[in-house]
Parts: sequence; structure tokens; C-alpha cells
Amino acid sequence: MMNLPEPVALIESLARADWGMVIVSTGGGSEAISHLLSAGGASRVVLEAIVPYAAQAVDRLLGGPQEVYCSSRTARRLAIVGWQRACLLGTPAPQAVGVAVTAALRSQQPKRGPHRIFVAVQTLTATSVVTLCLEKDARSRPEEERLAAALLLQRIAVECLGNAAQAFDRPLLAGEHVQVERQNAPQAWQELLAGVRLGVGIETSGHGALAGVTGEHSLAEQHAPSAQQGVVAPGQLIFPGAFDPLHAGHRRMAEIAERISSQQVAYELSIVNVDKPLLDYCEMRTRAAQFTDRTLWLTSAASFLEKTALFPDSTFVMGSDTYTRLLELKYYGGSVEAATQAVRQIAEKARRIILFDRARDTACKNLARIDVPQQLQAITTAIPVEDFQSDISSTQLRR
Repeated sequence: MMNLPEPVALIESLARADWGMVIVSTGGGSEAISHLLSAGGASRVVLEAIVPYAAQAVDRLLGGPQEVYCSSRTARRLAIVGWQRACLLGTPAPQAVGVAVTAALRSQQPKRGPHRIFVAVQTLTATSVVTLCLEKDARSRPEEERLAAALLLQRIAVECLGNAAQAFDRPLLAGEHVQVERQNAPQAWQELLAGVRLGVGIETSGHGALAGVTGEHSLAEQHAPSAQQGVVAPGQLIFPGAFDPLHAGHRRMAEIAERISSQQVAYELSIVNVDKPLLDYCEMRTRAAQFTDRTLWLTSAASFLEKTALFPDSTFVMGSDTYTRLLELKYYGGSVEAATQAVRQIAEKARRIILFDRARDTACKNLARIDVPQQLQAITTAIPVEDFQSDISSTQLRR
């Protein structure tokens, strides 16, 4: 039976560096939690440990069902939830760390896919995730559990203590190896995640590579407003969305909107979501890389009201599903008065909304018949379904 690292020295090193940590474990690796907590003074470092074992518990933590529960993306989402919780528990953003493991290990019911372990670590400066695929049925469940725990502890040492040269030294079988993905964040992205900046503008090279992401004098940094400045850039043609992924339907909407407004579109992607965790740096990089010929704004504007404040007097491109959600009371604490006030402010701050129908929706066709305040209708240009119809779904494309 392999031994785990001595916990006292690890906890003392983490405490000296002032890290405040939240650990999330699902599917395996929870032995690392009890191992760390066995050391005196662990409460100085480990602020909280969460074990959402059932799928429903993971869904609750992440704001909805996951397409794949044991994956790099889910591990990263859990890690950034840990980082957010560490911040909420009073740790300054530069010292907060979220650590997550999600694993599919040996169980009573044989796994259809490979046995695998994903460990993600989120700090203010970087997102990292490691993948380890195990030879199926070559180990007992306790042996796989201990391997997952050892990998989690090793990643904490690497990411929090700067032990970058420390290789995973546990015995692996032929064909097994640890794959590492790491995304360092430029200063502007760190300030966006920490809430110091409201937006970061990214120009692309036209070849799919991002300009201004890594250089000292990057466009991202030049265009990034501080939270004190408030307004990002007025009078633009803004197309907000999750773009997970960007698809032909989005591009067609942008083309039509550009023709109508005689402006070039700038896409906007909020790293903050009302119902879901923040986007991590790997996710930000992946989505930003899709935009090869237009400006992309990364912002912290979760609601449409916040977007109109960042981009006042701008024209916004919107699908009918998003349009109808502007009126949903759940986004305004259930208050009719708050919703009415928000819609009024949107109508005052936005120059125009160019509204596109989806094939299965009828909001555009029946705009006059749905319960939309007159102020909002007055600034809305609905594109007839005959001119644009798309049933492409980002969710279906991911699946």
C-alpha cells in the first residue's frame, strides 16, 4: 500500500504562504481531505471540504446538470467554485485556492469507460488540471482511491508551493501517465476574475491566435477598464452570449446585425453567470480563441442590465429566448417592481435591440402579443423568421 505525503509539513508550508483552501471531491480522492485534516493547525489552511458524491449534489453546486461528470471541465468548474468559496470565507483573492478532484474508479457496477482521475487547481494566477487514465481493473478500489488522493496532494504542492519540478512519483503501469494542462492568466484576466476590472477587450490576429493575451503591452490590458471607471465603451454593436461553442447561427446573426446597423459587431462573453460558476482561465482561453476576425469583450456583466451599463447607447444583438428572459422575475429576486425598473433602465441605456427568432420560438413573430413593456418594444427591431431561422443549439453541438 503506497503512503501519502506527511501532512504536517505540507500544512505548515501552506500556512506560511497564507493560502486559504477549499477542497471539493467527487467520485474519489476524499482520502486526501482526512489526511490533511489529521495535521494540527489544518484549519489555518483548509477552510472547507465538500464531498458532493451524488450527481444531484454536483448539479446543485454547479448550477445544473453536467454533460460529463468525470471530466476536465467538471473538475475545473468544481475548483473555481472552491476558489469563490475561499474568497467568500474571507481569504484575499491572491491567497485563495480551490482544489477539486473528480474520478471514475472501480466500483460494484463495472464502468463502461476507462477508470480516470481529474484534479484541478484554481488560483488567481492560473488554472491547472491533470488527467490520469488508469488501466482498468488492474487495482483494487482502495488502491485507486489512494492514487487519486496522492495526485491531489501532489498538485497542491506544485501549484501552491511552487514545486513545479516535483513529478508525480507514485508507481504507474505501462501506458499510464499524468497529462497536465495549465493556463497562466495575464494581469488583466486576473483583475477581471478578482472583480477589479469590469471588462477586457481582446483583438484577434485573423488566424485564430489571440493578440494581446500574453504580452506586457497587450491590447487586453490597454482596453481593460477598472471597476471604478464604470463604462467600457459606448455606442457599439454588441453581441452577448456564452458561445459554447460559437456556431454558424451566431455568425449569421452577426452578419445581418452589421448590415442593419452599419457597424462592426463586437462579441461579449461574461465570465460571471447568474446561475453557474465563474469561467476558469482554460475555458476563457478556449472560447476566446473562436473569434478570429472580431473584437471579443470578456466582462463581469452577468445580467443584461449590467451589459447596458458597460456599453451605453449601444445596439445589442439578441435571440428571442434571451429576450423573454429579460422579464423573468427570478432574476430580480421575484420582485415585479425590480423587474419593471430594470426593463425601464435597459430601454433608456440601450440604443437598440436587434432580435432574432429561433425556429422553435415565436417571440419575434408575436412581439406585439407577448407581455413586453412598450418602452422595450420601442427600441426592438425584430428580424422576421423568414429572414433568419436557426435551430442550431450550442448544447446539441457540445453533445
